Parts: sequence; structure tokens; C-alpha cells
Amino acid sequence: MVFRAVLHLVISAVLALITLAIIYVVAIFLYNASSFFYFLRGIGLFFIERVPSGFGLIFIWLVLFVIYFIALQWFQFRTLGQINDTVKLIADGRLKMDHQVTVKRGNVFGVFADNVNRLSERLHLALEEERRAEQAKNELITNVSHDLRTPLTSVVGYLGLIEQDRYRDEVELRHYVAIAYEKSQHLHELINDLFEYTRMRHDTIALKLEPINLVEMLGQLLVQYHMPLQEAGMKGQLQSAENMIMVRADAAKLARVFENLISNAMAYGREGRRIDVTVTLREGWVAVDVVNYGEPISAIDLPHIFDRFYRADKSRTRWAGGSGLGLAISKSIVEKHHGFIEASSSTERTVFRVTLPLYKEASPKV
Repeated sequence: MVFRAVLHLVISAVLALITLAIIYVVAIFLYNASSFFYFLRGIGLFFIERVPSGFGLIFIWLVLFVIYFIALQWFQFRTLGQINDTVKLIADGRLKMDHQVTVKRGNVFGVFADNVNRLSERLHLALEEERRAEQAKNELITNVSHDLRTPLTSVVGYLGLIEQDRYRDEVELRHYVAIAYEKSQHLHELINDLFEYTRMRHDTIALKLEPINLVEMLGQLLVQYHMPLQEAGMKGQLQSAENMIMVRADAAKLARVFENLISNAMAYGREGRRIDVTVTLREGWVAVDVVNYGEPISAIDLPHIFDRFYRADKSRTRWAGGSGLGLAISKSIVEKHHGFIEASSSTERTVFRVTLPLYKEASPKV
């Protein structure tokens, strides 16, 4: 800015000097003009005879210098005025928050205008994010209220029947108690999942990171699910080219992720009769695919499959007996481990892929 002001001073001085010389030459020409230009001789006489050669010419030069300098400064700072007017219109709500200030390329205030445009865009994104957060909060309250009310209504209803002695015999009493207990367990699970999801989203939970053998952990999980899979008429299979693949993770939290995915595959993949868990190394990363061959997820629902309480076919993302938060919790856990989770689905199979960074000090060569 200082350099530009000094440059304007120099240019104004040079232009004033050139203009003064042109005026003096024209004055001499008019002074010596023939009778045809007689009416203009007065101008020439004024500059040649009335204006002293010293202070008069300096005074005229100073006037011309000030005029040129003011003109150059005005051309420069009118862009600042345009930026100010645009910002005022945005602040008054007469322009959209993401409106861009237009400045000619090479203008001294071009960088300033770019920064104003970036600030405007960031504010627009922040407002959109706040609007989405408010909408998500309202949806969360609505969904939680619905999910809490459903089992709670059953519990209150069956306990009411028991309290009013509206049962035929002890067998029916035990049946009512069992249903009330099952619904209360579901309610307990929902509250715990909601609490854990909230803690995950607000980073209030600390991970106990330690090196773990991912292949060994997945093998143990499949052994743990052997009986449930057998009862569902299914079988699980682990496929890995390596016997030891180390990752740095919270074992309990990461196990929760794969338990959720295996339970999901059991709930919706019974028609395929099997679940495949495949481990693949990829240049510093390890990818774990949990594959089932049952009911596919539609292309419309797939992008929202990790949203909390999302309903595809009113039950697609709510696992049997689950809270509707399983995939959302899984995504939060994976992201806290600096990994990512994704899903793909076709008529042949549905794949949930978890990708995690390898533990560098013990990573096998790919």
C-alpha cells in the first residue's frame, strides 16, 4: 500500500510537469497567434505576461499535481468503497451470505476482496452447518422419544396387567413378566447406546490404545458367534493371507465395531447362509470386509446407512433387538481410530469395509 502511494506521488508529479509544459507551449502559440485566433490571445497573455516565471509556474504545477494525485487515489480506493457497499448489503440481508465480491484482476485490493469472499463463504458454511446441526438435534429428539416410548409403553402395559391381576394363571404371569423384562432390556440397551454415541460425537471418551493383532481378534469374534450363527443356519469364515496384522487400537471399542457388523450381517444375510470376513493389506492400511449374501441395501438408502436412527424400509438399519445406533456408533469409533468405514451393496452381496492404519512398528510387508 505504501509503495502504491509513493508510486502515485511520482506519477502525479510527472504528469503535472508534462501538463504544465503543454500548457506553456500552447500559451506561447496563442500569444503569437494571428488575428484569426485573436480572441484566444488573452489566455496566452495571461500565462506569458501575468504569471511570473518562478512562483506562478510552481503554483500551477502544485495544483495539477494535487488534481492528478486525488484522481489516482480515487480510482484506487473506489474499489474499497465497492467492497464496503457489498459487505453492508450482505450484513443487511439484501444479498446472500455466500455472495462474492467482484474485483478486477491486478487491483491493489484484490487480495483483500479474496479474503472477504473467503470469510463470506466460511460464514455461509458455518450457518449451514449450524442449521443442519439444529435439524439433526430435532430429529434426534424425535427419534429418541419414539424409540423410548415404544418399549416403555409395553413395559407399563404388561406391568399394569400384572398389578391389576389380569392374568389367568402363573404361566401367563411369567409370560407377561418375560415380555416386560425383554422390553426393559431393549430400553436399557437404547439408553446405553445413545449415551455412548453422544460421548463419541463430543470426544468425551478416551481410547485405551494398544497394539493388537487384528486377525486374532477377528478369529476370536467368529468363535464367539459360532453358536448364534449355527442357530441362525449360517456359518462364518475368516480369510487372511497373514496370521498377524497389528493395529494400534482400543480392543474393546474395535471389537464393538465388528460385533455390530457381524450382528447386522446375521440379521439381514440369513438367506445367503454364510458371512465372510476378509482381511487385506493395502500400503500402510488394513481393510476388513464383512460380507453377507442376503437382502441388498437400496441405492437410495446406502448413502444414509451410517446416519443415526435412519430408517430405510422402517427397519433396515435397526438390527434385530438393536437401538438403531449401531452403525452410527461404529462409524464414530472407526473415525476416532483415524480410519474410515464404508458400505456397498448389490443383488449378490453386501459389504461393510473397515479400513484402519497399520501399527508401523510391527507392520508386515505388503
